[in-house]
Amino acid sequence: MMFRSLAFAALLALTALSASADSLQPRDGWVVMETNKGFDQLITDLKAATKAQGMAVVTQAGPTAAAARRGITIPGNRVIGVFNNDFAVRILATSTSAMIEAPIRFYVTENPDGQATLSYKIPSHVFAPYMGEGGSELVKLAEELSQVFDAIARQASR
Repeated sequence: MMFRSLAFAALLALTALSASADSLQPRDGWVVMETNKGFDQLITDLKAATKAQGMAVVTQAGPTAAAARRGITIPGNRVIGVFNNDFAVRILATSTSAMIEAPIRFYVTENPDGQATLSYKIPSHVFAPYMGEGGSELVKLAEELSQVFDAIARQASR
């Protein structure tokens, strides 16, 4: 009886681990782009595309390197915040509250096959809760940012 309980607990633990390691799935307000690039190459290309579109990488965070220093191997995982001062100033003119969303983030994840996925929340979706406050000018800025993020993602994923 105890053996069956332990076996069942082990099976549940394995199921939970495999479920947490699933690749990203499309969801409302997100773009999820499978690429045929490796994790490090996609990050390099994302940074180059960001600069080419007049934006800047302002934050980066990821658990992969810190986990490795602890002796734990996990797939590559990096969140890269992108913005620029021009958009910051223009958004602040419409809504102080909306700036909590800056920088908007790209998410690079390594897949089991070694290729990487590029994901991000569409800026017009990110800023939607502030449209009543920011008005038509914030709508225009969010759409402009959506076009910039689309261009960055397309360039980085080629």
